[in-house]
Amino acid sequence: MEQPVISDYGFLSDCRSGALVGRDGSVDWWCPDRFDGSGVFGRLLDPRAGHYRLAPVGAGGPGHRIERAYHPDTLVIRTVHHTPDGSVAVTDALAAALGARAHDLGMESPAVLLRVVQGLSGRVRMALDFAPRPENGLLIPYLHEQPDGGIRADGGPTVLVLRAGDVPLHAGWRGVYEEFEVSAGQVVGLDLAYAPAYGRPPARLDPVLALKETVRAWEAYREHHKYPGRFPELVRPSATVITGLTYARSGAVTAALTTSLPERMGGERNYDYRYSWLRDFAMTMRALWVAACPYEASRLFDWVTRSIGRIGDEPVPVLFGVEGERDLSEHESSHLAGHGGSRPVRVGNDAWRQRQLDVPGEVISGVWRLRDYLGQTFDLELREMVLGLTEQVASTWQLPDRGMWETRDEERHYMSSKVLCWVAMDRAVRLADRLGEKADPRRWAAVRDEIRATVLHDGWNERMGAFTGSFGSADLDASALFLPVVHFLPANDPRMRSTVAVIERELGTEEGLIRRWNTDPAGFLLCSFWLVECLAMAGEQERAEELFARAAGHANDLGLFSEQVDLVTGAQLGNVPQALSHIGLINAAWRLTDPAAF
Repeated sequence: MEQPVISDYGFLSDCRSGALVGRDGSVDWWCPDRFDGSGVFGRLLDPRAGHYRLAPVGAGGPGHRIERAYHPDTLVIRTVHHTPDGSVAVTDALAAALGARAHDLGMESPAVLLRVVQGLSGRVRMALDFAPRPENGLLIPYLHEQPDGGIRADGGPTVLVLRAGDVPLHAGWRGVYEEFEVSAGQVVGLDLAYAPAYGRPPARLDPVLALKETVRAWEAYREHHKYPGRFPELVRPSATVITGLTYARSGAVTAALTTSLPERMGGERNYDYRYSWLRDFAMTMRALWVAACPYEASRLFDWVTRSIGRIGDEPVPVLFGVEGERDLSEHESSHLAGHGGSRPVRVGNDAWRQRQLDVPGEVISGVWRLRDYLGQTFDLELREMVLGLTEQVASTWQLPDRGMWETRDEERHYMSSKVLCWVAMDRAVRLADRLGEKADPRRWAAVRDEIRATVLHDGWNERMGAFTGSFGSADLDASALFLPVVHFLPANDPRMRSTVAVIERELGTEEGLIRRWNTDPAGFLLCSFWLVECLAMAGEQERAEELFARAAGHANDLGLFSEQVDLVTGAQLGNVPQALSHIGLINAAWRLTDPAAF
């Protein structure tokens, strides 16, 4: 089988883990224990790393046509295959626990992948191709035929049990391949259950009933989340994707489902995004509030405060594991070929070791956004966290760092990092009356004003007519677009208007996207949505709406975004689904609803 392109995939989630299923009916990614766990299907990164395909025999040939869509307000995908012999629907989902609702899907997730086949017309012959490869493709498990006609896959730390209703399954040495016919009105339910080798046995579910229960769980999410702004047909699905990327046991929002999908095909910038970034915290909190997800916002906030712990002399890590782990040491999986041959394939992310001065600003900004819900007087741990972060910024803001794009070369004085240091001090001054007697708003305000003056002097490049990426550099960086978004400068300030014009001219593309910097070969969706916000705040509503529509148009047929878009082919690039791209859409939609929103 050829490796599908990134945009071919649909996203399934039980808020504990996620799976990717291609248009060809192949599940090519699933780490069933948790988002950042070990995979049992990894064809996404190597054709030999495991898959589970269910599709008509001869799919992709003459006369075969596919339609697919999410069941509204869910992450349940229904794919209809039209063949010369008839039509059949395959509905895919990761099962919810009995009685669950979307915000707690992952609390007691049974870790079961559901696939229900329904004959619509004629008589269609289906092919099932099951080739699990646990430990990210390192292991070929033993396959055992079960008395009920199912297959048990055993190997290393993993147990998988596959059942296919009345369809008997037979074990081969490397996998299972079966063909069966489905006629109009006939339903065949399949369930694939995971369990750790030395724990509870895999769950056993009725696939048809479990699918109905899973749909109800997702629908209940929408019943309690009433987005009031413009473009609800785009915001609602994006909010559902963010919920699907939320690890329900802790409330952490993972940056993406996958690791090592390339920013450039054949390139080396292939990183593991299956963790939660503090750098994204304020943007995520804003998007959750915009999308009317207060429960998710409060749980994310609780996770952040617990993960950070006491503030010491060392920089706060930029990212954590989904249960708050700090040590995410990176290694390369040399046995995997990489998506489209893009190597290395990485597990872990060494950005956790970097100094990124923007992190405290993101966290304190998130606290400020939640201030009305946290009370007039903060509890001791929250006070200590905000005070510790504020003092850390006051003593370190003049240092160089790696910047928000996590460069792996030398440290620099990144303009975006300094601006977020200003955000930290500005929001701390605003919160001072809730921080107790240790608050020092007069000194903090002086530091804030010094940072601002430094950015305006050293961040501005007169020759370029723009704020640039780092002090003393003429290199542009699209992160300058968020200066109005964080209210460092008004969008209609002459320096900001000039910066926007230069970035559009030098970093913009014919497709209406924005690259992060001059050497970036692809359009970066988050930066493109920042441009929409800048234009809306500057009163250019019509242009903002036009660019919003063009950026949103780069989603795949299921409304999913990766991180970037290839400027030549229009193909999606980078890990998928990418939380920040969906967050950028939500925040831009709200800015178009209310340009003055803080």
